[in-house]
Amino acid sequence: MEERKALRELAQGGVLLTSRALESGWPARSLTRALRAEGWGRLQSGAWVEPGRAADLPTRLRAVQLLNPRLVVSHCSAASLWWIETLAPTARGPLEFIDPALSFRGKAQGVRVRRILLGSGEVVLRYGLRLTSPVRTLTDLLRSLPRDDALVALESAVTYRRVGGVRRAPIVEPDAVAAALAHPSQGTARARRWLGLSDPRSGSPAETVARLRMTDAGLRPESQVELFTPAGRRVVLDFLFRRAGLAVEIEGYAYHGTREAHRRDVSRFNQVLQCPEVRSVLRFTAQDVFGEPVRMIAEIRAALIALG
Repeated sequence: MEERKALRELAQGGVLLTSRALESGWPARSLTRALRAEGWGRLQSGAWVEPGRAADLPTRLRAVQLLNPRLVVSHCSAASLWWIETLAPTARGPLEFIDPALSFRGKAQGVRVRRILLGSGEVVLRYGLRLTSPVRTLTDLLRSLPRDDALVALESAVTYRRVGGVRRAPIVEPDAVAAALAHPSQGTARARRWLGLSDPRSGSPAETVARLRMTDAGLRPESQVELFTPAGRRVVLDFLFRRAGLAVEIEGYAYHGTREAHRRDVSRFNQVLQCPEVRSVLRFTAQDVFGEPVRMIAEIRAALIALG
């Protein structure tokens, strides 16, 4: 009798399909005992992750795609693989796919499948997974997500960003996204309107949402404004109400946990105040932007009134 292959040899990218093990000669009862004894983790019905490998997003997506090869990773799941920031944590949401064959009828816990046609060049290979291209991913997000979520993703993709501790270059050009939205489909008209609200200079999700909150309140500051101190030091402000001389700075989540980081922060604040165009500065945290936008807008309005 031919010796059965080791389970790790049958795995694909750290994922073992039960069907593949059975086809190789493993009896169902012996297979289950072996998987448990070796410490394999169950990803979902019919798919296991090898011992020692985290059940991270790419691994979970691979399991679904191995079980359903025609599915294409899409929407927020694809955005995560492209290092595009989104407001909703991808780890907590469903795994998202498109079925371009329009025939998927199955159900799996934590998996969302949309039946949508995909054009030539809209599917690429990344991390061994078939997923939508950056442009297609963004057009899908613009068509399907709420405004703030969609614009956070778009503005993340078109600028340099530090995501997951890694600084990456822009992934797409805004014009490419606009061109892809030239073809009418469900949600396209709304997506085009939102595209007109985007600012490719935005530096973070918090800055994007802060600008949108100000826009909704009828406030129109300049963004990413380059100024110079009398000594010639260059300073870039998140927002500037030039007539009033009010600068608005949005601080990220990162805590200034070292003396050097704190020193740089204080030095930059002083440099901003040295700029002739700046009379006053308001600083808000990401928590202020996302959690207390009404208070943020009220403080900006009060400062504008005080500065005349």
